Amino acid sequence: MAIQIQNGMTLLQVFDMPTAIKFYCDLLGFEVVNTSETLPNGSFHWAMLQLSGVHLMLNTAYESDDERPPVADKARNAAHEDTIIYFQCPDVDAAYNHLQNRGVDVKPPSVAYYGMKQLYVTDPDGFGLCFQWPANSAVG
Repeated sequence: MAIQIQNGMTLLQVFDMPTAIKFYCDLLGFEVVNTSETLPNGSFHWAMLQLSGVHLMLNTAYESDDERPPVADKARNAAHEDTIIYFQCPDVDAAYNHLQNRGVDVKPPSVAYYGMKQLYVTDPDGFGLCFQWPANSAVG
C-alpha cells in the first residue's frame, strides 16, 4: 500500500528574503500566509507563500546577518540552474505579457516537443520557473 499524501510543497533557500518576497509576491502574485518570527528590520528567515492552490516555502540560506556574506555566491546560484519548478498555467501568453510588462527579461513562450507550451523565467536566486499548459488547449 502506498503512503497517503495530500500535496507537495517546495522549499527554496534564498539569499535575501526581501528580494525573494518582492519577486514571488509583488511580481508573480503569491501571498505570504505564514512566517517565522519578524526580525527588528521587518524581515524574517522563513515564509510560506500561496497562489491559487500552489504553496511554496522560502528560507534564508543564512540564519543570521553575521553569517551572511555581503553578496550572493555566484557558484551557489549557478548550481540552482538544474532546479525548475513547473506551474500549471492555462494562459501562458498572458503570463508572458505580465512578466514582460513588468520589465522581466523573458523569452516568448515556445512549444516543447511533447506538446507543452512553456514560458521559462529565473528567480533572483537562480531557480528556474516554468509556466506551462498543453499547447492544443492553450488560451490565446
